[in-house]
Amino acid sequence: MANATPVRVRFCPSPTGNPHVGLIRTALFNWAYARHHQGSLVFRIEDTDAARDSEESYNQLLESFHWLGFDWDEGPEVGGPHAPYRQSQRMDIYRDVADKLLAAGHAYHCYCTAEELDERRDAARKAGKPSGYDGTCRELTDGQKSAYEAEGRTSIVRFRMPDEPITFTDLVRGELTFTQDNVPDYGIVRANGAPLYTLVNPVDDALMGITHVLRGEDLLSSTPRQIALYKALIDLGIAPAIPSFGHLPYVMGEGNKKLSKRDPQANLNLYRERGFLPEGLLNYLALLGWSFSADQDIFSIAQLIEKFDIADVNANPARFDLKKAEAINADHIRQLDVKAFTEACEPWLKAPHANWAPEDFDQAAWEAIAPHAQTRLTVLSDITANVDFLFRKEPVEDEASWTKAMKGDPAALLTTARAKLVEAEWSAGPEPLKAAVLAAGEEHGLKLGKAQAPVRVAVTGRTVGLPLFESLEILGKDRTIARIDAALAKLAG
Repeated sequence: MANATPVRVRFCPSPTGNPHVGLIRTALFNWAYARHHQGSLVFRIEDTDAARDSEESYNQLLESFHWLGFDWDEGPEVGGPHAPYRQSQRMDIYRDVADKLLAAGHAYHCYCTAEELDERRDAARKAGKPSGYDGTCRELTDGQKSAYEAEGRTSIVRFRMPDEPITFTDLVRGELTFTQDNVPDYGIVRANGAPLYTLVNPVDDALMGITHVLRGEDLLSSTPRQIALYKALIDLGIAPAIPSFGHLPYVMGEGNKKLSKRDPQANLNLYRERGFLPEGLLNYLALLGWSFSADQDIFSIAQLIEKFDIADVNANPARFDLKKAEAINADHIRQLDVKAFTEACEPWLKAPHANWAPEDFDQAAWEAIAPHAQTRLTVLSDITANVDFLFRKEPVEDEASWTKAMKGDPAALLTTARAKLVEAEWSAGPEPLKAAVLAAGEEHGLKLGKAQAPVRVAVTGRTVGLPLFESLEILGKDRTIARIDAALAKLAG
């Protein structure tokens, strides 16, 4: 479906710290909305805070977006008609707009000191009145300005808010009204001449023709300010129109608190390092405030694009549920064809993840075990512990697993199982191996589950893992018997 006016959305993160899953959810909704409407996504970097921004974080943002599969129509690496797309490279533009706002009376110089502002805010709060800026410098004469400057005072530039309520229709929350008492005049340029976020983002949106601003709920309170600024920019011939706004719900973490950058669950890199598939993670993040349908949680990126619309986003806070994220990722792992699965696992079969010597890795054994592993993994990094028994000279030593499995008379059980496995037809697949362990268990009054536990730990080192008898078949008769012998020796010792 194409809109009469082509959709143009933007995503403008600050390059500070690690990418945050809430930030990625916002990027995803903008990207999906643009692609759904055959519109354009402008990727812009908000890097005007030199003290906090870093090139490392900037490069990490780009790398993360590439990993997730996001593409953009204008921005870094792509270019476009509104370059540059880093705000630190657009300072002359912001200074020019600020000068025009001042000249037209939409903004003014404010000479109030921080101490004076604090005193007046405290007095307003004690009187039960709004504590925002009180307009002291709104109508200064030239003489008053000169007197302040003679005192050595510096000034910021404040935008002059209209003396009337501002009403707009939020695409997520419906009609909202902010009264003038709650939206006082605000700063747009610091005393040192540096432009503030409150100026640069609306100016960039105006110059880049952004039609829809989809962003987090935490920015909702700044929207009436931006709408007033847009009207001033329209008056100056800088903005073509006021964009539509949609404020996305908070993503909540543990204890029903907003997920912050400091929360471990918030760090996108952790999900990448654990082996989430981009498709699995994006599938889950899309469900934080939106749903595909009442009875379907698993969907492809193509299905998301086909169905996504901002009008369907829920205004209520969304809770980040790691277990659900993992379950959805597991579904996406199972949907891969086996070749894609084996390729996706490759990073976790090499150093530093692998706990075996590189020369002991057996590609044929890996390809044989992969279909059995694919049905068991939650994240790709689980593959290392699931298949290491194939590539280590000895199974991993896990005393907790050993203690748990070796109960009763494990030596007698293992001795019987060994004898029956020696006699089994190993070339006939896993069934004869299962029958051998089942028969050993019956001789000792044990069901299969109890009988196979000592065998599994003797051979793999762990109490849980991939299907045991398929694993034994791939490991081979000689290595299986040797590991049972080693376990018997340990029990005897």
